[in-house]
Amino acid sequence: MIEVDCLISGGRILVMDEKETLIPRGTIAIKGENIVAVGKKEEIENLYTSREILSVEDSLVMPGLVNCHTHAPMTYFRGLADDLELMDWLNNYIFPAEAAFVNREFSYMGSLLACAEMIKSGTTTFCDMYIFEDEVAKAAKKAGMRCRIGEVLFDFPSPNVKTPAEGLNYTEMLIGKWAHDPLVSIVVEPHSLYTCSESLLKEAKKLADRYSIPLAMHYLETKSEREQLIKDKGRNTPTSYLQDIDYLSERFIAFHCVWMEDSDIQMFADYGSKIVHNPESNMKLASGAAPVPKMLTSGVTVALGTDGCASNNNLDMFQEMDTAAKLHKVVHHDPTVMDARTVVRMATCDGAKALCLDNTVGALTPGMKADIIIINLNRPHLTPLYNEYSHIVYAVNGSDVDTVLINGKVIMKNRTLLTIDENDIIEMVKETSQKIRKSLKIT
Repeated sequence: MIEVDCLISGGRILVMDEKETLIPRGTIAIKGENIVAVGKKEEIENLYTSREILSVEDSLVMPGLVNCHTHAPMTYFRGLADDLELMDWLNNYIFPAEAAFVNREFSYMGSLLACAEMIKSGTTTFCDMYIFEDEVAKAAKKAGMRCRIGEVLFDFPSPNVKTPAEGLNYTEMLIGKWAHDPLVSIVVEPHSLYTCSESLLKEAKKLADRYSIPLAMHYLETKSEREQLIKDKGRNTPTSYLQDIDYLSERFIAFHCVWMEDSDIQMFADYGSKIVHNPESNMKLASGAAPVPKMLTSGVTVALGTDGCASNNNLDMFQEMDTAAKLHKVVHHDPTVMDARTVVRMATCDGAKALCLDNTVGALTPGMKADIIIINLNRPHLTPLYNEYSHIVYAVNGSDVDTVLINGKVIMKNRTLLTIDENDIIEMVKETSQKIRKSLKIT
């Protein structure tokens, strides 16, 4: 018998490999950070033994969810300025609130709260863009979460840096500091075309190329953004401008992409650039519905993200999957688009691919990191079970996640977080939120 560190025994295993393998009663063997074997319970347990066995009868075992776009510290701004148009929301509420309150402690505590929320709803990897991202990385590390993080880059000062050059230097510091960490990795993140000069965009691209890491930005979130960019850049489409400044590549990730036209989609497909769909945020801000079915048909990798808590207002990727599937059925008057299998892939293996982590997470195959969630199926709203993919998208809630492993370590068991104290975090965030409420004269 081969000794391993943990066996996850007896559950329905959704592998999320290319064959769409489902093992009705299977076992996963884990050694250190990695999955070493997956298969039928009897076969695996005849070969492997462990002192730690997680018995998961009546459970669905699947890869942890990948949230490809969020702003973790913005948990502090949950519900702060709802029911507003994007630019009004951003310029008159969010940017001023950030200038007044965002500091290292804010980013750290807000990120701890975000990590608690994400773990408890089945997310094991997230991609973050915000301010004081070193604090976000520290929070994720403490919580035991996997992340790709990047300091937001602007032409104007942020609470962390005064100039674009300082922002680039801070990003390069992050790259060096977290270069060999098993959980934290870096992405270069200029905010958007409308907040970054061409010189900043080009320097950001050089930095990403120098270290062969992803480059990501908000892109074509609103119709007015598209119209203004066409006017400012003198192109028929803003994507032609991205092409001219050499942004389009397999390492380029664009968030939102609501107002993409056919030519934009084809350019993304030709270059292998990735898109992150944020349906709930786009709906709440009335930005529109991204043409995701057409993107998928064209061969573009499309992942899912929640965006931040100020524009969603939660980080539950199960809810995001449900919304993504139903939104496009309504828009297209076609119940067959965005089928459940496609949407689950967007939240797992395709999310990993978008973040250039598909050789690490997103599927439960030997050699992959053991980022695994276990869903308790013994509940009224999950009974009976005919199709696992449909259940995940249309029936499962984040609160149905019972146990979470990240990098081979049990991070949550029986709905209890093992790495951080969520009650302490909640109380500390509540205390700071009262200061925000008083300063902004919120009644």
